[in-house]
Amino acid sequence: MTLGRDIRRTLLLAAPLVLGQLSAIAINFVDTVMAGRFDALTLAAVAIGGAVWSAGLLFIIGVLMAIPPHVSRLHGARRLRQVGPFMHQAAWLALGLALLFFLYLRNAEPLLRLMRVDPQIVPPALGYLDAISWSTPGLCGFLLLRMLSEGLSRPRPVMYFGLLGLAINIPANYVLIFGHLGFPPLGAVGCGYASALTLWLQLAAFLVYTWRQPAFRRTRLFRPLAPPHPERLRQLLRLGLPIGASVFVEGSLFAAAALLLGALGPVITAAHQAAINWSGLMFMIPLGVGMAMTVRIGNALGRRDPVAARLAGRAGFRVVLVTQLASATFMLAFPGVVGHLYTSDPEVQGLIVQLLFLAAIFQLPDGFQAAAAGALRGYKDTRVPMLITVVAYWLVGLPLGWWLGIGAGFGARGMWVGLIAGLSLAALLMLLRYRRLARRP
Repeated sequence: MTLGRDIRRTLLLAAPLVLGQLSAIAINFVDTVMAGRFDALTLAAVAIGGAVWSAGLLFIIGVLMAIPPHVSRLHGARRLRQVGPFMHQAAWLALGLALLFFLYLRNAEPLLRLMRVDPQIVPPALGYLDAISWSTPGLCGFLLLRMLSEGLSRPRPVMYFGLLGLAINIPANYVLIFGHLGFPPLGAVGCGYASALTLWLQLAAFLVYTWRQPAFRRTRLFRPLAPPHPERLRQLLRLGLPIGASVFVEGSLFAAAALLLGALGPVITAAHQAAINWSGLMFMIPLGVGMAMTVRIGNALGRRDPVAARLAGRAGFRVVLVTQLASATFMLAFPGVVGHLYTSDPEVQGLIVQLLFLAAIFQLPDGFQAAAAGALRGYKDTRVPMLITVVAYWLVGLPLGWWLGIGAGFGARGMWVGLIAGLSLAALLMLLRYRRLARRP
């Protein structure tokens, strides 16, 4: 197979995954934009609450990312009847994660106090977290079905239900944030309830879809739920916990940056949230390509074809190079347009423009580390990437960002220089790790 044909195959698999990821993060984008239209304090509260929520969410997503490489290998080896029993054990894991996530969100006040978040931001941020905490079982159930769908190389349902969530979230935000149809204006709290409602309805729709599709029913997914199997759960955790830790470490870098900047007041917090939110929207593109690389590499290795696995990796990196150059060019050319999307406050808009220049710089390293992490998951290599992320983000990126942003007084700009350093180091080390594994027979 030529490289050109392999790039096309990667794009066909990645496109629905990218659209699904974009529609999912677009919910957070809509939350941020609509909260900013309410007032700057609500935007800051959603920023701080969203940082706490995102850190826990990314850990859960990371742990459940153990599912697609396992399912894709079973699929490649034509052992579909073993997928259902495997997913039953994954369901017990998802249930436990949902309970832990709920408790984490309901007890976030000490964390906000520890990070010295501005006192006027804390009450609405806690209200947002209490409201969105009711979504945790629905969220984990939805993620479980999403990972199954990706592992079976059926990414379109992820796109469909991501778009459905966006269609639900916008009117729910309009009603609950601003107060319509007899509801009082709830601000940040309304934003949290709108997200919770969206996630539960997405799960319900995805369950109906999988029940009606023969491709999913052939996996024996809807047999009576098997009891927890300790050894299989340990196997899942051995693969999933390092991925969860890696994703959490990266996500918590941005969350910790938001919490540290929260001490500098609503304007800086709001501008940082807007710029990070836009960057996160763009990051969904290389993340979706990385997920496609996980599935394609895992499927090739399930067929015992390491040459096809290497070709899938090479195609994925070329796609990411193009997408990240396009993303960086847009941020450099149209920063004012992005600023106007989020707020009408000229002071906040000016700082957003400055931060987007720095965001353009880290588009390439951020994209390549996401693609390399996806490729390594296809090889079931998770522990070394976890160590790489800990070193790059928490021993280099965050300390440097804190020293420049808080210690040296450069504010959000100093924090973002630290983010660039951490992401660049992670990208370099991940690529070297991938190159070593891909060259093995």
